[in-house]
Amino acid sequence: MKILSVDSSAKACSAALCEDGKITGSFFINTALTHSQTLVPMIDAVLKNTNTPVESVDAFAVSAGPGSFTGVRIGVAAVKGMASALEKPCVSVSTLEAMAYNLLCEDCVAVCVMDARCSQVYNALFRIRDGAVERLCDDRALSIDGLAEELKSYTDRLVLVGDGAQLCYNSFKEIIGNIELAPENIRFQNAVGVCFAAENKPLITAAELMPVYLRLPQAERELKKRLENSK
Repeated sequence: MKILSVDSSAKACSAALCEDGKITGSFFINTALTHSQTLVPMIDAVLKNTNTPVESVDAFAVSAGPGSFTGVRIGVAAVKGMASALEKPCVSVSTLEAMAYNLLCEDCVAVCVMDARCSQVYNALFRIRDGAVERLCDDRALSIDGLAEELKSYTDRLVLVGDGAQLCYNSFKEIIGNIELAPENIRFQNAVGVCFAAENKPLITAAELMPVYLRLPQAERELKKRLENSK
């Protein structure tokens, strides 16, 4: 199956094309440019440089969240648009799960973390062994201190991956002896991982594809807090 995948869940943005588990093309930038301006040209470049008509793509995959509310919406909207126009299926992939596939060559517990601000991270844990990925917990939003306490119980090799990896490593390195920081070339969210993760996911329609948020947007959180304080 030929899968076109995108990731725009954080500052990095990427597009990738794979066929039957082989990556045939990818495009990645990490410059914090506006995804609404860069994502579609990247998709176009991947298709053109692999000589792939978009009509030949069998499914469109996207990191549907968690992540930046705006970034996730841009990625989901792009995939919904292409899939709907071509009447092709979609695949919804957890951003955190896709990041675990960056570490397929390692035997470790992948500590996938995205900076959720306010001393919190989006996180999930995955055991990587012999090139296979096993989920250890659901995607969640939790405090950095709370994640540190949980990780203290693991004796496995722990590898931090994601745009929150450096933040967590700076907090954990003195208290968790078996924690490592993934090398920068495989640290960030990437559509290549979305492609790999998508191969084991069910196909859904464009209408069924929706962003996956682990908490309310900041504006809604602030409004809720003001309403509670006014009671």
